[in-house]
Amino acid sequence: MKQTLLYAWICMFLIAWKPAHAGRPADSYDVIVYGGTPAGVTAAVAAAREGRTVLLVEPLPLVGGMMSGGLSFSDSNQMLREALGGLFEEFHKRVEAHYGQKGIALPYRVAEKDTKFWTYEPHVAELVFNTMLKEAGVTVVLNETLQRAAMFGKKLSTLRMRSGKRFAGKVFIDASYEGDLMAAAKVPFRVGREGRAEFGESFAGAVYQKKAVGARSRGDNGRPLPLVSGTTVTPEGEGDHRIMTYSFRLCLSEDPANRVPFTRPADYDAGRYELFRRFYKVAPKTGVPFDMYPIPGNKLDGNNGIGGQLSLGLVGENWDYPNASYKQRQAIWARHRSYTEGLLYFLMTDTAVPENVRQRMRQMGYAKDEFAAYGHFPPVLYVREARRMEGAYFLTQADILEHKEKPDAIAVASFPIDSHDCQRIATPGGGFINEGTIFPAKTRINGQGIPYQVPYRSIVPKAEACTNLLVPVCVSASHVAFSSIRVEPAWMVLGESAGIAAAVALENNVPVQEVDYSILARRLKAKGQVLSIKK
Repeated sequence: MKQTLLYAWICMFLIAWKPAHAGRPADSYDVIVYGGTPAGVTAAVAAAREGRTVLLVEPLPLVGGMMSGGLSFSDSNQMLREALGGLFEEFHKRVEAHYGQKGIALPYRVAEKDTKFWTYEPHVAELVFNTMLKEAGVTVVLNETLQRAAMFGKKLSTLRMRSGKRFAGKVFIDASYEGDLMAAAKVPFRVGREGRAEFGESFAGAVYQKKAVGARSRGDNGRPLPLVSGTTVTPEGEGDHRIMTYSFRLCLSEDPANRVPFTRPADYDAGRYELFRRFYKVAPKTGVPFDMYPIPGNKLDGNNGIGGQLSLGLVGENWDYPNASYKQRQAIWARHRSYTEGLLYFLMTDTAVPENVRQRMRQMGYAKDEFAAYGHFPPVLYVREARRMEGAYFLTQADILEHKEKPDAIAVASFPIDSHDCQRIATPGGGFINEGTIFPAKTRINGQGIPYQVPYRSIVPKAEACTNLLVPVCVSASHVAFSSIRVEPAWMVLGESAGIAAAVALENNVPVQEVDYSILARRLKAKGQVLSIKK
C-alpha cells in the first residue's frame, strides 16, 4: 500500500513539474535561419521554395543586414559576375525593375556582367528582401535575440530567445554575422588571426602594408592619444586575437531638400579626435577621410577607407565583440556610433581640419528619406569579421590563390583578399602605424579577384560537433581566407546553397554532413547557381 501511494505521488509530481526552460510550447519549423543578413534571406527563401516551412529570426528590427543598413553596393564589381547567379542575380534584377517602374535609369544593367557598381538605396534593398521573403512564405520574426540553444545529442532542437519565445526546428542555418547560433551549439570556432607558420600563409598574422605616419601619437603626458590601440609593434606574421575594424556605412546626401545636417552629439569631446588634428597638420591634402560612392536618389554611400590612415573605422575597439555578452555588444555598438557622429561633427567644425574639408562636410548630411526610424543613422554595425567556424573543411590562403578547385563546390567566390586595419600602434619614433590591412595587388586581375570554388564542407560543422547546422557566413576559414569570402555576394550565394542543402537533408533524412552532393549540385544548378570556374 505504501509503495502504491509513493508511486502515485511521484507520478503526480512528474506531471505537475516542468523544466525551468519549458515555458510555452515551441513553434516548430522544418528550417530555422538565425540572422536576417542577405545570406539569411537567401537561405530562407531557397529552403521555402523547396517546399519547406521556414522561420527567419533576426535580432534587429529589419532584414537585409548591411545591404538594408547602408552598404549600398555589395562589392560585386570586384568579383567575377558571371559566377554570381541564383538569388543574388534575382535580387539585383528586382532592384533594376523597381527603379525601372519609377522611370529611373540606373547606370548599369544586370544583364551586362561588367565591373560597374551595382547600386541601390538602403530602403530599396530592404523592400526587395521583404518582398522575396513574403512571396516565398517565410515566417519572419524581428527583434528577437538568441539566448541559448537546446541540443538533443549532436542535433540542435530548440532555440530560446531573450524574450522567452521558443522555436523548434529540424535543420538550422546560422546566417548571423557573429556566429551566435554556432557558438550556442558548442561548434568549435576561432576569433582572431592565425600566425604565418600555422598554415604557411604569407599574408597571415600581423602585416604592415601601410607606411608609418609622422603625426605625434602621444599626448603631453606621454600616453597614447585616443584612437591609438597600443604601443607594442607586433612582430610581423605573429597571430593574435585581433580582427579587422568595424564601422557604419553611412547614407549621405548633399541635396538641401533631402539632407539632415550633422549636429553636435551630446557626448561630444573634440579631444577624442586630436590624432586627426595632428594628422591633418602633416597631411593637409588628405581631404574627407572616408570613401564615398554615388548611389541612386542623388545620395552617397560613406565607407571606411581601407587605404586611409584615419577613417570611419574605430580601430581596435571591436576585439571583444565576437564573444561579448548582449550588454557588452550594446556598449561596443554605442561607442562606434558615438565615435562616428562625433567625427562627422568634428570634420565639419574643428579649425584644425582644412577649410575645404569643413566646407564639404557642411554641405553634407544624413539622407532624410533613409533610416528615419533610427534618427537617420544606420541601424546595422558593419561586422566585417567575428567568429569563424572550424568545420569539416578549413579554407586557407592556398585555397584562394592556388588549390582553387573542389569536388563539392557550392559557390564560386572571387573577391580579392581584403582585410581592413586590425590595430593602430604608437611607434617608438613618436608617430603611429596601422597594422592588419591586407590589400595585395597580386590577388587581382583587371580589378577583380581570382575565382575559386567554395566547398560544401566549409559551411558544415564536423559531424562530432553538430549534425543539423549549416553556417554560410561565419564559414570555416582562416582570417586570410575569410578576408576574401567576407562580402555579401559570396555570402548570398552560400546562403542559397545552405537553404537548398537543408531541404535535401530533410528529404533524405540524413545529417547535413551526409547530403548527397550529386543531388545538391543538380538542385543548385537548376536554380541558376554557378559551381565551376571558367577557364
